[in-house]
Amino acid sequence: MDPEVSLLLHCAPWKGLREEQVQVELSEKYNRNRATEVEQHIEEVWTERVTREPWLFNGAKFRLFSASLTPPPSCNAVCGAGDTYHGAQKEKERDEHTHLTLQLGLTCYKDFLGTNWSAGVGALMRRGVAEFGDAHAFLAQPLGVGGVLQTMDGLVVMLRRSQKVAEAPGLLDIPGGHPEPKAVCLGVSEDSIQLEQLSESAVIRELFSSVCTEIRDEVNIPLSSLSEPVLMGIALNHTSAGRPSAEFYISCSLSSKEVKEFYWQGGPEAHESTDIVFLSQKEVMQLDMSAPLWKELCPSAKGAVMLYRIVLWDNN
Repeated sequence: MDPEVSLLLHCAPWKGLREEQVQVELSEKYNRNRATEVEQHIEEVWTERVTREPWLFNGAKFRLFSASLTPPPSCNAVCGAGDTYHGAQKEKERDEHTHLTLQLGLTCYKDFLGTNWSAGVGALMRRGVAEFGDAHAFLAQPLGVGGVLQTMDGLVVMLRRSQKVAEAPGLLDIPGGHPEPKAVCLGVSEDSIQLEQLSESAVIRELFSSVCTEIRDEVNIPLSSLSEPVLMGIALNHTSAGRPSAEFYISCSLSSKEVKEFYWQGGPEAHESTDIVFLSQKEVMQLDMSAPLWKELCPSAKGAVMLYRIVLWDNN
């Protein structure tokens, strides 16, 4: 296995999950644990970053505490990479149509920089294990989203990341970003958002719609050309201490030629990438650690490719 990425879970038994098959539980008990010296370190890291990059701003994010799947006929088919996940509920407490439950708290970009992205994250994870039995107890763990976008003529879209971005500059990636609490809590400043102000159904809608928004902004194609997202699973990026990302499959009614034309017209987030690359389904299915192209993929793209191969390998 690639040390940069692993799978928390995959949805292969259902060939992916749709919005109505996923539910969330929101609670402050799913926020990260705090300690005085940890908070001081976060403030120091943030102050130093903002001094160097004054355009940075803090933003609220959803924190993934746990994810639990309703056991399919063979439980072994679900636990993709052997990662454990806690917080499972009894079967009788679930709606018969719900197959995945996400337990979410709140976090922010500042906390991510001072925990997951901090040089001292290893010690922080060891402390989490010692005090709470959870390596991520003190970490921000913001939940990201990514989309494997397939064109009408069967090609998968990837973007070459700009050399100016902070993470994985110059590598190939899929369109992605984060679901935003502010999109669910309109009219409230980000630093004032509270979990009790959020509707669980609205959070699920934001989780699924945000990946389409990211595709629109990064690839510059209209939302009307995108299918309903299908959740393939959750991947963990170990270059940022196991940060989770929900990876989706989305088909597009445009050809690769049309997508390319839209991309080069430039969208709201055109500065994040420098080129668009198309891979055939066969090329994607052959991507693994032995393939030369694998080294050009950033961790989020690797996780998405792994899920695509497991969940959708026999889909047309």
